[in-house]
Amino acid sequence: MNETTAFSRSNLAFVFPGQGSQSVGMMSAMQDETLIRDTFREASDALGFDLWALIQDGPESELGQTHNTQPAMLTAGVALWRLWCQRSPIRPAIMAGHSLGEYTALVCADALKFDAAVRLVAERGRLMQEAVAEGEGAMAAILGLDDEQVGSVCSVAAAGQVVAPVNFNSPGQVVIAGHRAAVERAAEAAKEAGAKRALMLPVSVPSHCSLMEPAAIALGNTLAQVTLKTPSIPVLHNYDVQTHSDPNGIREALTRQLHRPVRWVESVQAMVGRGADTLIECGPGKVLAGLAKRIDRKLKAVAVVDSATLDSALEGLQ
Repeated sequence: MNETTAFSRSNLAFVFPGQGSQSVGMMSAMQDETLIRDTFREASDALGFDLWALIQDGPESELGQTHNTQPAMLTAGVALWRLWCQRSPIRPAIMAGHSLGEYTALVCADALKFDAAVRLVAERGRLMQEAVAEGEGAMAAILGLDDEQVGSVCSVAAAGQVVAPVNFNSPGQVVIAGHRAAVERAAEAAKEAGAKRALMLPVSVPSHCSLMEPAAIALGNTLAQVTLKTPSIPVLHNYDVQTHSDPNGIREALTRQLHRPVRWVESVQAMVGRGADTLIECGPGKVLAGLAKRIDRKLKAVAVVDSATLDSALEGLQ
């Protein structure tokens, strides 16, 4: 990698996606890239099974298990970042990741060792799945209502159960999570309140709501045993939209992130406020690049998903 000649671009931000962007066959266009395959081999060694085979061959039901999805997405993001570093000396001035993607950002910013992160997010997924019995939790995307309207809908629909806004993804796009029955009530109420759409999401874990508190406590205990360092590139955290240089501050932000909302709109706005005018999504999918354009139309947002898009992004930075 071009570490000796690396330099930071103050107008450049990198972001890493979370769960939801995975698919069987992802990264297949990169199978001949030695660095990509080596990265997946490292992850497979850490996990004790062939992660590359899982993402290429499935089955989809197995890849969709959160304890598999999380290390798969993290490894894909890290692999693409390593390829970027191999091909270019340009580094971003700041990084962020959406939910799980925050761990990818920390690895790429040299704050967390890759093999430790792979095992950590697999454990994170397991803890999340155990916190709520399968079928009892749900998430839904609400499109076309503002944040306050979604919050009001959830308050009324809760009826003694948990349902709350958990992902503030872009203006007019908020994801809610909680008990399945409460989420279904809130989705129907959102439609009645004028939402363009209210879509139940194909997930079994109600991420980032208070039902994840038991998982967060257990994750905090695990994080206490993990070595963290000051990031070489600042990483903006979902929980408080702040960067942290102290390892204990990072641990706290990661613990709280599990049962608190992902403040993505504020995160993108904060990166723009720090001088970013170009945002590169690094990992499978183009979700975050799309959200960025809706958050700030002046922001140039590009998704790097393979060699071709990586080379195109680099040309655009010349």
